[in-house]
Amino acid sequence: MRLSYFLARRIYRESDGGKRVSRPAVLIAMAGIAIGLAVMIITVAVVIGFKTEVRNKVIGFGSHIQITNLDAVSSYETHPVVVDDSVFAALSNYPEVAHVERYSTKPGMIKTDDAFQGMVLKGVGPEFDNRFIKDHLLEGEIPAFSDSASSNKVVISKALATKLKLKLGDKIYTYFIQDDIRARRLSIVGIYQTNFSEYDNLFLLTDICMVNRLNGWQPEQVSGVEIQIRDYSKLKDVTYEIAIDTDNRKDSLGGTYYVRSIEQLNPQIFAWLNLLDLNVWVILFLMVGVAGFTMISGLLIIIIERTNMIGILKALGATNFTIRKTFLWFAVFLIGKGMIWGNAVGLAFCFLQTQFGIFKLDPETYYVDTVPVSFNVLLFLLINLGTLLVSVMMLIGPSFLITKINPASSMRYE
Repeated sequence: MRLSYFLARRIYRESDGGKRVSRPAVLIAMAGIAIGLAVMIITVAVVIGFKTEVRNKVIGFGSHIQITNLDAVSSYETHPVVVDDSVFAALSNYPEVAHVERYSTKPGMIKTDDAFQGMVLKGVGPEFDNRFIKDHLLEGEIPAFSDSASSNKVVISKALATKLKLKLGDKIYTYFIQDDIRARRLSIVGIYQTNFSEYDNLFLLTDICMVNRLNGWQPEQVSGVEIQIRDYSKLKDVTYEIAIDTDNRKDSLGGTYYVRSIEQLNPQIFAWLNLLDLNVWVILFLMVGVAGFTMISGLLIIIIERTNMIGILKALGATNFTIRKTFLWFAVFLIGKGMIWGNAVGLAFCFLQTQFGIFKLDPETYYVDTVPVSFNVLLFLLINLGTLLVSVMMLIGPSFLITKINPASSMRYE
């Protein structure tokens, strides 16, 4: 073992100094490893970052789990369900539930002097978790929303404000059609921007009290409940557990509870995000293949150049296995150096993109304005380990070329 290691070190030092070993072959082998590993790190970081960013925006608007009326599926003109203190307490008692909040919606229209725009007024109560909107707030403030009085204050998206030429502090007229047309004059106290166009172009936030009055509901009636859980990986299990206890149950006013997870509410978005995983696997497979084949070509060139040395070692009694180990150790040194460069390039890209957002995206298409990246140390370590193991395993077969070299003829090899 030691003999193989030290011989490999000597060959490596000679190759590093350009002595008696094909420098281009060594450089090509290391470049293949470096480029392949850098691409894998960047791909995984970008895909995980993108999936996390988009998923968090969807959850920010709709929480992890929603309980609505069974008769109000896929409509913003909702039918109410009763959510009183007993329902709140029952939902909060689940170990994985972190937060519970009510909401009500009412579709309507904003009209200005020279434009109009459809929208959905979303009312929330004092228990509303405003962290998501606060993180994306551009101007103004998020008011203290109430379930007992209407403040006539509203938080609007930057997209709607731009379309309607509105600014912070403006008064807007909103109209709602039910049996008759009802109007409300609201004051813009906050402007947010998430770049998630499906929601930015639609929702205005206000007091739940106002929306319930527009809908003509009782104080304990709402469009639904939004539930946040502690661990996203347990989403399906928690949804199933709550659904077993709640689905198809009648409330005190005749409404029927219906439980759905955020993935069930937005199947197209999450199917698209899951499809990205396939792209990652394809890129990882191709890059490992490229890295492995460049190492194979480099190793074969080195073996051919060292045919004379192989013959001498065999004449001195070294076995084929010992010589093969020598060249495999040499390959490990090259792979290691290539991996250092690959990690440096990949992690440098991730750092620069995180800090400066160099590469931009169209938010209308991708829901984010810059390429997001995510640092996952465990995944990066697994990529490095996998690259090393697969590359070495791919070299085991070509190393058998050493067994075909005859000592007598090889020592005359030039």
